[in-house]
Amino acid sequence: MATAEGKTFDFQGEEAIRTEFLETIEYSGLPQEITYETDEFTAVCPFSGLPDIGRVTVQYTPDKKLIELKSLKYYFVSFRNVGIYQEAATDRIYRDIFGCIRPRRLKVMTVYNIRGGIVSTCVMDSDSV
Repeated sequence: MATAEGKTFDFQGEEAIRTEFLETIEYSGLPQEITYETDEFTAVCPFSGLPDIGRVTVQYTPDKKLIELKSLKYYFVSFRNVGIYQEAATDRIYRDIFGCIRPRRLKVMTVYNIRGGIVSTCVMDSDSV
């Protein structure tokens, strides 16, 4: 029986994440909670070289800026070939979005597809960071 043990795929470092893709829209309305979700997020496990696929939820209360959605999608796609652990990806998304829009509140949650019978959920919330 053939085995894939020890096989690896090439992947990029975190420098390939395209933070500059994130664009903003001015916001002057009353406080509201905004949620963006996608189940098309992928990155690469730097341990195995295999893809990590999951759902990303970004929930925020804007101050003066909103995230432009197409730019957010392009930003997420830039993770596709990046070797980054799940927890580090969640942290990176949180920090990049926070730095871009400086919201009143921000919560980023990632839920990755089952691997080895384990569901991995990572949460960063400005209320607890």
